[in-house]
Amino acid sequence: MGDIHGCRSALDRLLSELQLKPQDRLITLGDYIDRGPDSAGVLNRLIELRTKCDLIPLRGNHEMMMLAARSSYQALQFWLQCGGDAALESYGQQPWDEITIKDIPVAHWNFLRNECVDYFTQGNYIFVHANLNPDLELEDQVSEWLHWEFLKPSRHRGHCSGKVMVCGHSEQRNGFPLVLKQAICIDTWAYGEGWLTALCLDDLHYWQANELGELRQGTLTI
Repeated sequence: MGDIHGCRSALDRLLSELQLKPQDRLITLGDYIDRGPDSAGVLNRLIELRTKCDLIPLRGNHEMMMLAARSSYQALQFWLQCGGDAALESYGQQPWDEITIKDIPVAHWNFLRNECVDYFTQGNYIFVHANLNPDLELEDQVSEWLHWEFLKPSRHRGHCSGKVMVCGHSEQRNGFPLVLKQAICIDTWAYGEGWLTALCLDDLHYWQANELGELRQGTLTI
């Protein structure tokens, strides 16, 4: 599943369609928070999902910013300027509540710090939030690539492992997944005017939902 960015309504619509079972594995690619209207609700839903399916949550650059925001005023301001203001507001009970970072529950910090991972591999696929340095083994990758580096189609090279990278982070504002050589990007701009995408790698069928509750489907050609 691609970048959710606080879009809990789209997430709930997608989960309702998928009807995940305990034996199903769901790999979420990070950026659960910021920009959209309900980051707190998204994190609550993901924490609940751990009891309903095999959830593998990756850590995106927005989670990295939120975690860093606890350490310094400068990091907090950077996060707030990058969509963290919307995330913080989602923890209030009323629009006029004055919310600070101290109002974020321990369970959310624990999820982001201790349960999210930076990459995951399965079969012929490598799952990351942003990108991979094509010339470095997985254990040698650095945060600048895993969490921050955008996917540039004209400069993209497949990873040295030969595996297909599945990522988010690079917004596809046309609303459709991007397929490149050894790469699939499923960040389809959920918080904007796009969709939240879930892709089944068994048959490359995908489902998409938006904040209006609309649903559509398709199949990738590789």
